[in-house]
Amino acid sequence: MMADELAKRIHYSRMKISRLENAHGRPDVADVADVVKILDALEVPDDQWTKLIRLATVAAERGWWDRYGEAMGARQRLYADIESGAATIRGYSPSSIPGVLQTPEMIAAMIRLAKAEGTSDFVPAKMTQARLRRQEEILRPGGPRYDFILDEVVLRRIVVPQSLFAAQVRHIIRTVTEVPHLNIQVLPVNFCIQGYPLPTVPFFLYTFPDQDDPPMTVVDTVTTDIIHTARQDVERYTRRYDHLSQAALPPEDSIAMLTDIADRLTEQTGPHS
Repeated sequence: MMADELAKRIHYSRMKISRLENAHGRPDVADVADVVKILDALEVPDDQWTKLIRLATVAAERGWWDRYGEAMGARQRLYADIESGAATIRGYSPSSIPGVLQTPEMIAAMIRLAKAEGTSDFVPAKMTQARLRRQEEILRPGGPRYDFILDEVVLRRIVVPQSLFAAQVRHIIRTVTEVPHLNIQVLPVNFCIQGYPLPTVPFFLYTFPDQDDPPMTVVDTVTTDIIHTARQDVERYTRRYDHLSQAALPPEDSIAMLTDIADRLTEQTGPHS
């Protein structure tokens, strides 16, 4: 059934149906009758109703991020929501340090850069608090497996003060050492990589404990995050990630490179500059 037709049958807006289809929002089950209308309109067999209503109820439960409202930024709310149920997270960035590994000082510096570019949709203090809470949730004992490939360009093309960045790199080294379910690889700039085109924007791959929750890819663009749940799309990004992981330095060599970069930055700026 097309979304327009479903919207007409249950008297929902086309936009609301679209947001639910694309995982940009959670179903509102405050009135179970609305959920029943959707299942009835889609002619879902009676023996599947209980399971689907239970899934919708779980999806609608409030998460820690809800107390921040829109003040934390809509895009960060999206990531917090997805991360809360993830079993594994894999990501690649050719342009920035992932938010999960940023120090408070780095977060503040990135906020200043965002302000320089124009208006933002978040309150800086709330956004910072929420990002630090995301870090706690992912890096806590029993958190999701987190693997990240960091392009060496991010470590060489520095957009914040060097002393701040040196501290940021040391924070990554320390965190990787302390958190057993965290893994970082650096993709060197001088490697010959063939077989697949290099991604030009950051992306993240998610898997979930429940087999009824399909794997998901989120692609981070300048203005929005694009969610892919279709199997062929997720597999395409998975192949790219695997290709990058094979070309990237092993974790031990990656830590060695990060240490060397931090030492060089400290030598150039001094430990307290």
